[in-house]
Amino acid sequence: MVELIITEKPKAAQRIAEALADGKAIKKGEKGVYYYEITHGNKDIIVGCAVGHLFGLAEREKKRGMSYPVFDVEWKPTYETTKSAAFSKKYFDMLKKLTKISDSYVVACDLDVEGELIGFNVLRFICKQKDAKRMKFSTLTKPDLVAAYENVSPHIEWGMAHAGETRHELDWYYGINLSRALTSSIKKAGLFKILSIGRVQGPALQIIVQREKEIASFKSTPFWQLEPEGTVKNGKLVAVHEKDKFWNKKEAEKSYAAAKGKNGTIAEVKKDEFQQQPPYPFDLTTLQTEAYRCFGAPPKATLEIAQEIYTSGLISYPRTSSQQLPPAIGYTKIMTALSQQQEYGALCKKLLQRQGLKPNNGKKTDPAHPAIYPTGLKPKNLDKRAQRIYDIVVRRFLATFSDAAIRETVSARIDVNKEIFVAAGTTTKYKGWHEFYGPYAKYKEKELPLVTKGETVKVDKLEMLAKETKPPTRYNQASIIKELEKRNLGTKATRADVVDTLYKRNYITGRALEATNLGKKIIETLSKYSPEIIDEELTRHFELEMEEIQEDKKKGSEVLEEAKGVL
Repeated sequence: MVELIITEKPKAAQRIAEALADGKAIKKGEKGVYYYEITHGNKDIIVGCAVGHLFGLAEREKKRGMSYPVFDVEWKPTYETTKSAAFSKKYFDMLKKLTKISDSYVVACDLDVEGELIGFNVLRFICKQKDAKRMKFSTLTKPDLVAAYENVSPHIEWGMAHAGETRHELDWYYGINLSRALTSSIKKAGLFKILSIGRVQGPALQIIVQREKEIASFKSTPFWQLEPEGTVKNGKLVAVHEKDKFWNKKEAEKSYAAAKGKNGTIAEVKKDEFQQQPPYPFDLTTLQTEAYRCFGAPPKATLEIAQEIYTSGLISYPRTSSQQLPPAIGYTKIMTALSQQQEYGALCKKLLQRQGLKPNNGKKTDPAHPAIYPTGLKPKNLDKRAQRIYDIVVRRFLATFSDAAIRETVSARIDVNKEIFVAAGTTTKYKGWHEFYGPYAKYKEKELPLVTKGETVKVDKLEMLAKETKPPTRYNQASIIKELEKRNLGTKATRADVVDTLYKRNYITGRALEATNLGKKIIETLSKYSPEIIDEELTRHFELEMEEIQEDKKKGSEVLEEAKGVL
């Protein structure tokens, strides 16, 4: 009896084979496609791999021209439908060959909607099986993989498989049909240009265009600020009038005239101590936004790098929406392993001296995976970009177990001829988690010189600054992903792709996302003639229905019939 384990990618096949093999995993293959023969206990096992999606949706019968709408689709091998996927035929053929010598099957693809669909399609179309056993894991480390195999589920995750299948069909219906409708309509106007729009792409572009409108229609309001610079016994300070912004110029001028050429007195000194709680563990969106803030890394690139680091066994599965680290992952075990790495040794030892380790978990959860965490395995030959992502994951993990930072704000009220000015500074009294998060901790140190009540302030300079209110800022690649998540548009794994597509279609441009003329005109046209296409509520409604399919509360066929009606 031979068992075939189906993995999502070649690197995962290698890691699973090496983890489960009682002896050495025997690598075999041809044309650059490899599988592994191993023995585990009394079982003979073959570990084979796909290379991502081996099947995609296509029209059952290709009609001439751009007929609308089209709903008659079927799953076809990607090498038949997409030129760039021609290389996948080798993997398709190898899996087909392996089924001829296999008696039972185990799906070991990534445990999420996409991974389940990849495994499900290989099972039904290549292996000709109706079901299989399922390995479930969040890291590609030996202990986790052995545990996943020893505790294998008797069935695949049907909820995920059906949700994945429905999502692909729904996105195909929307993407192909709406893009055809747009292209046909512009053709009737005498132009030919391939245009596209999608179920999430439409509302995402609408959000960016809406921001452009807010910026264009923004009318700035003038205001004035009074800023004295002064000298006290222990140094220099800069203050601002207690009113902060004067919206009336005459009122600002009156206060300016009263204080001009006068010295001041410290009327009051206040100290406020506050705690800055440690950050939550990383979910995918927070990792993407932090990598953008700290390194300027585009969210799509961050996900790709994190996925590579996961496949190397260094971090847990990155496509997660959880901000929680369960005790089952073994906090002490991970930190003990990390302490062997020079950069983290001293930090880990500090945490390991504590009585109990408890992370500052957030509220967001994920039914399949915990928050992102390092496994403790030592990296080898990571390039600069991967090293940075690995480092921020490790430091975030450590920071979440640390203490709150204690910061102190000192504010002084300065009386200058009955005009009150305020000078303030904030400093860190106790680093706490800042020490563990290192260069990624976001805070500013501004120290106020030591002052006492009644002390004289020699005013060296008093400025009346003319300013004006600024329009809202444009979204960047990180903030738009956060906004899409907030509005429940798209999924954690697809949002970065949606933004990438908007760039490729020339609908948006720049680091600060600016809608192009084409992007604005598309939204203008759709708003006027087909507002449903960019309707957030409709997109969100379908997202919630996907979740219901995953939870076995709804059938995919019902959702697809509803979508056909809408289209």
